[in-house]
Amino acid sequence: MDMAAISRRTLIGGAAMVALAGTASAQGKAGQGSGADEEMVPLWPGRIPGAQGTAIVRKVSDHAKRPGTVDRWITGIDVPSLVVKRPARPNGAAVLLVPGGGYGFLSYDNEGIEQARWLNALGVTCFILLYRLPGEGWSDRRLAPLQDAQRAIRVIRSRAAGFGVDPARIAVLGFSAGGHLAASLATRHGEVAYAPVDGADRLSARPDLAGLIYPVISMDAAITHKGSRDNLLGATPAAADVVAASNEARITAETPPVFLVHASDDRTVPIANSLAMHAAMLAGHRPVEMHLFDEGGHGFGVRLPKAVPTAQWPMLFTTYAARKGVFPG
Repeated sequence: MDMAAISRRTLIGGAAMVALAGTASAQGKAGQGSGADEEMVPLWPGRIPGAQGTAIVRKVSDHAKRPGTVDRWITGIDVPSLVVKRPARPNGAAVLLVPGGGYGFLSYDNEGIEQARWLNALGVTCFILLYRLPGEGWSDRRLAPLQDAQRAIRVIRSRAAGFGVDPARIAVLGFSAGGHLAASLATRHGEVAYAPVDGADRLSARPDLAGLIYPVISMDAAITHKGSRDNLLGATPAAADVVAASNEARITAETPPVFLVHASDDRTVPIANSLAMHAAMLAGHRPVEMHLFDEGGHGFGVRLPKAVPTAQWPMLFTTYAARKGVFPG
């Protein structure tokens, strides 16, 4: 793959448009706005699965509501990649961060950069997943994000020594629609979603733990987030596709431990999604922990006053990950 061509396709001029793709090497530097020292690792060494020759233009817009903050939303994911965020003192643990955005954009700062910051402080190496958005011109829209997520875990495992991580201590942490993708990775890691492209694809795509924060879990019309469902499956999906993408129906003996967080006053993604996943994990005799909060709404990330109950979720997740052997005790 021509990394210079990737850079030309993904750079958008202007202070509000940041480059979030590689430059002249497969592990290069990103552009302005999100840190000039960002490492970028494209997921696919050649043709991206499902590519149809559609022109896809990377765009970044800032939706910050408070002065002095940034809240960038990314669309036009033409080159799915990992943004690597390394801690000063790595402890061998790794987290694949999966931003949400209803499968229509990626909430890069709130559910990527901000998450990497607190995890890096704990010594955890982070990988922000820039995954393809289903409606942007890929031949099999319902599988494109899952293909990228599976490939991401395999790439991290194949290069674990270079990243300074333990290949047996890789968690995934997903938010909203990114929670659906993280849950899909947890329940469908063994599914053949794409043809192998290199030796990395001989490795397991199973995460060692899945953290699902205010997640979309089900595609059942009664409880799903309609925007996520429409973007992933189309407006009138086949019944089989709805079942295939409903994670509460996909629990197996190979599903890793799951950690769930949701707020009762979430008006975007019904709390019934987390309840359904919790019930399914219990029915499948799989390890699961769930924390439900009275207040917090949707999209709360980690930018919360300590007095807000949902502000406790990072500590709770850290404790659970340590108990499951992914983070150090």
